[in-house]
Amino acid sequence: MLIDTHAHIEGEEFDQDRDEVASRAFEAGVNGWINISNGTESLKKSLALAEKYDSIYSSVGLHPHEAEGAKQEELDALAKQVNHPKVVAIGETGLDYYYENSSKEAQQKLLLFFLKLAKESGLPLSIHMRDAEEDFLRCVEEVFPDQVKGVIHCFTSTLEFAQTCLKKGFYISFSGIVTFKKSVDLQEVAKIVPLDRLLVETDAPYLTPEPFRGKRNEPAFVVKTAEKIAALKEITLEELTKQTTKNAQHLFGLK
Repeated sequence: MLIDTHAHIEGEEFDQDRDEVASRAFEAGVNGWINISNGTESLKKSLALAEKYDSIYSSVGLHPHEAEGAKQEELDALAKQVNHPKVVAIGETGLDYYYENSSKEAQQKLLLFFLKLAKESGLPLSIHMRDAEEDFLRCVEEVFPDQVKGVIHCFTSTLEFAQTCLKKGFYISFSGIVTFKKSVDLQEVAKIVPLDRLLVETDAPYLTPEPFRGKRNEPAFVVKTAEKIAALKEITLEELTKQTTKNAQHLFGLK
């Protein structure tokens, strides 16, 4: 049974068929997923979904795109939910200099808030990181000078950065991007990430894997990402499924 470690099924894209999406996931062999929230309204919907299904969990976070307008009242409200029994992660949080929808300074300030919240709560981090490697590592070192517990979600960076993150304690998660024909460099990274530090995800409704590319993504499709990584590592899908599920359970403290 696979676990999708990063999905956004609380969003409006799923308002018409959310329960059907869950059913298709379970039928496909996906035991559950971690629903990643983005702000208080998103978290409210995410927790409602997690409370409805035993094997669906939630996170507490605010995307770096939202950093510029982040208000302390909302951050305080999010922080109060870290002890909810279905909250298993802090995030997503991080830095995104590719789009830079918020200033670098605002993004770093927000990231530091969530890094400190993760340290206080003991919950693992779900990290969004794009084109900001140096500043990201500097912020992490400021709060976690030794090892850190978390995952770099939807990894798309270099082999060197992957190795640095692994040494720091992070897990590496791959999305449907790894199935794309042009993702040759990313596929090479997937080959070298140790099996016991690897996770799979959809980032649904985004980043749909082949052969469903162009359609709305959903947790059932994480099987295709797992199949691709198993092929790259020259192991069976069963081996990959067993280990990535064990990894997700260990990192996020799942049942």
